[in-house]
Amino acid sequence: MHRRVVITGMGTVNPLGIGIDNYWSALTAGKSGISTITSFNAEGYPSTIAGEVKDFNATDYLDQKDVRRLDRFQHLALAATSMALKNANLEITKDNENSIGVIVGSGIGGLGTMEEQHQILIEKGPRRVNPFCIPMMITDLAAGQISIFFGAKGPNYCTVSACASSNHAIGEAYETIKRGAADVMITGGSEASITPLGVAAFCASRALSTRNHEPEKASRPFDIERDGFVMGEGAGIIIIEELNFALSRGARIYAEIIGYGVTADAFHITQPDPTGSGAMRAMEMAINEAGINKENIDYINAHGTSTKIGDIAETKAIKNLFGDHAYEMLVSSTKSMTGHLLGAAGAIELIATALAVYNGVIPPTINLEKPDPECDLNYVPNKAVARDIKFALSNSFGFGGHNATILIKRFEG
Repeated sequence: MHRRVVITGMGTVNPLGIGIDNYWSALTAGKSGISTITSFNAEGYPSTIAGEVKDFNATDYLDQKDVRRLDRFQHLALAATSMALKNANLEITKDNENSIGVIVGSGIGGLGTMEEQHQILIEKGPRRVNPFCIPMMITDLAAGQISIFFGAKGPNYCTVSACASSNHAIGEAYETIKRGAADVMITGGSEASITPLGVAAFCASRALSTRNHEPEKASRPFDIERDGFVMGEGAGIIIIEELNFALSRGARIYAEIIGYGVTADAFHITQPDPTGSGAMRAMEMAINEAGINKENIDYINAHGTSTKIGDIAETKAIKNLFGDHAYEMLVSSTKSMTGHLLGAAGAIELIATALAVYNGVIPPTINLEKPDPECDLNYVPNKAVARDIKFALSNSFGFGGHNATILIKRFEG
C-alpha cells in the first residue's frame, strides 16, 4: 500500500494579494488583479496590461544583502515558502531536515536579471557584470535557495515545463513522498517575467490580450470575445506531507493528493492539440491512479488561459473524457482574476482548488459575459458558488505540449 500524501500548508504572493487569506477572499469576491503595467514603460507595446504583484516588499522576508543577490522570482518564492511553513506550523530542525525536500518549478527563471546584466555588459563591459548573475538567473535557484534558507536537505530540484512547471513540481513531489524518499516536500512554482523583453516576446508571439482599455476585463476564459492571455507574476508554495507524519505532529490538513497525470501532445511548440487528446489523457491518468470513477469528480480548476484555441481544446478534453457528466461538474478558471502566472500558475491554482475543497466554495470565472458556443460547460460565471466538493482536478498545460493534472480529495481521515 502506497503512502498517503496530504496538503498541510500554503503560501502565495500573486496579483490578488499576499497570503492565502487575501488571495482567497479576492477569489471568492470575483476581483480582478489585472491593471496597466507599472514596473516599466510599456508605451508602444501591443499589450500594456498584466497581473503585477502589488505592495510586495522583499525586505519583509529577507535582509537587504540577500535582496540584492537574488532575482525577483527568488524573492517571491522565498516569501511564499516562509508563509507556507508558518501556515503548516512546520519547523525544519536537525531531526527532520534530511526528510524534507524541495521541488519548485519556474518556466523562465531570472529573466529580469538577464536583461539588466546584458545591458550592463553592453554599456560597461564584462568586468561590470554582477558576480551573482548566474545564480540569480538560472531557473533551479528558487528550489536551491529555499533549501539553503530553510535548511531542507532532502530531494531537491526544479521542473521546467513552461506553464505546466509547477503542476509537474507538485506531482513529482507527491511521487517522492509516495515512494518513501521524503516525508515532507516544499513544492510549487515562482515566476517574475513581467519585464520589457518578457512582455515584448509574448506580444511578438501574439499570445497576449490587447484589451488595454479595460485591463480588469481582459482575461476572459471561455468568452467569445477573449483575445489572448494576460501575463501575471507571483509564487505559490505548498507543504505536502506523508499522512502519518502530518498526523503525528497534529497538522491541519486541507486536502489529500490522490492522483497525478502527465502526458504530451506531441503536436506544436505553442498551440495545444485542438482535439484536447493530451489534456484528456492527463486527467484520465490522474483519475485512474486514484482508483475512482470519472463521475466522482465534482470540480475542475481549468487551465483556462483565455486563448481562442486553448479554451476550446480544454473544453473538448473535458467533454470527451466525462461525457454527460461534463455538464454536471463545475469548471472555473481563476486565471480570469490572476492572469496567467506561467510556471507558477499551477501552484496558485492548486492552492485555489485545495481551498475550494476545504471551504466548500468554488471561485468563479469572471468576465464570462458572452459564452463561446464551443465552450458550453458550467464555468461558474462571475459569482462564486457554495458546493460540497469531494474530488477536484487542477489542470496545467504548457508550451511544448506538456500536460499535468493533479487530483485532490477532501480529507476524511
